[in-house]
Amino acid sequence: MNSESFQRVNIALVYRFFSFFLLVLAACSPSTQPSALKTDLQKTRPAWLSAKPANDAYYIGIGHSAKTGENNYIQIAKKSALQDLVSEIKVTVSSTSILTSIDENKEFRDKYEQIIQTDAADEIEEFEQADVWEDERNYWVYYRLSKQRYREIKEAQKRDAVALALDLFTKARQSEKTNKEVEALGFYFQGFRAIEKYLAEPIRLMYEGNEILLTTEIYASMQKLLSRMELMATPAQIELNRRVATSAQSITLTAFIKENKRMIEGLPLAAGFEKGSGDVFPTYKTDAAGQAKMLLTKIGSRDVEQTVAARVDLAAFAGNNPNEIYSLIVQKMVVPKAVVLLRVKRPLVYLVAEEKTFGVARSNLQVTNRIKNYLTNNGFEFTENKEKADLLMDVSADSEKGSISGSIYITFMTAVINVTSAGDNKKIYSTTLDRIKGFSLDYERSSQEAYNKGLETLEKEKLPELLNAILQ
Repeated sequence: MNSESFQRVNIALVYRFFSFFLLVLAACSPSTQPSALKTDLQKTRPAWLSAKPANDAYYIGIGHSAKTGENNYIQIAKKSALQDLVSEIKVTVSSTSILTSIDENKEFRDKYEQIIQTDAADEIEEFEQADVWEDERNYWVYYRLSKQRYREIKEAQKRDAVALALDLFTKARQSEKTNKEVEALGFYFQGFRAIEKYLAEPIRLMYEGNEILLTTEIYASMQKLLSRMELMATPAQIELNRRVATSAQSITLTAFIKENKRMIEGLPLAAGFEKGSGDVFPTYKTDAAGQAKMLLTKIGSRDVEQTVAARVDLAAFAGNNPNEIYSLIVQKMVVPKAVVLLRVKRPLVYLVAEEKTFGVARSNLQVTNRIKNYLTNNGFEFTENKEKADLLMDVSADSEKGSISGSIYITFMTAVINVTSAGDNKKIYSTTLDRIKGFSLDYERSSQEAYNKGLETLEKEKLPELLNAILQ
């Protein structure tokens, strides 16, 4: 080996030894780098993560989301920041606002404030993303909204709303002067909805030479117009059988102006049970004679006295999508109402029953007794006088022997139920419990088992069908 080759070998050995020495040194030295990196990371955390900034010029919102790998953490954090920002915008209820005058017990003031803040989250404009920060597990976003710009936007929106409300209020007054009460109510309610987001504050303006509070004036005008109306039901009391077709009962609703008995055309009405239950057509509109026919189709309760009420339907003036604020306000209004008293007679049932076991009459009429108990609990009575009955019911049941499999005896039970109306002998309901299977250690017990299973089917399926059919 020449000197030049020897020199190259030595250099390679030295390089390898030096590389090994560095590896050993790195393995033996203390691990300080992660801690230093962690300290540097903590230094980069913005101050707004530790304490929410207080700023007289901006509303601030801080939002956070964990990075779970299964969520859209950025959108979740942004939504959280926006909600936090909106929570800083407080609704102050003025002592002279419409809320104070109509909500003396503060029944729904808190609800109103909550609704306004919820809506604000959807409608807020021109907020900006001031900063974001994230680490391996979390994501934060910092929103802010100029308080001055927010006031400018809200004042512009309020001016537009007040201008629209005043125009609708003026149209309502003109309609009322020309005896168009329904049209006037429509304009009043539209005007009220135009400024419903500003009910917590007084809106003062000049109208026909006088200073008025616009929201208060609109509300008072609606209530005054409603108080001039009267709604009457004819007849005010009806006697009817619970299962008689009540569509034949004629209930006429009449709407008119109290002071001159002038009929009101096109007035929307809503009807429903106040006591008891049943089916009544829910909405109406008066004709040119100020009248509407109430349609009552079913009595669902067994109460002997029930009431159905019709009233002016304020929801009809709200359009297709009445909001929560509108619903809160109309609850406080007194509306014309007519009440019909229903004196409900219990239907009388004449029952013929025959139950057997293998063709021999049973002393315990299980199917029959279950039917009687069910109908009695639902407002029916049973009579021994066929001439007085509203319904004629026939129940027959029998069991038959099946095969024997080892020590197991199989039996089948069949029951037939028929119901007809006594007046015209028209069949109302008919059903069969067909070959309900029972099995036990002898025929007598397997027959009883079949009857027991039949009672379960009767209770769960057939009796509700029967009740619904005979009440139609």
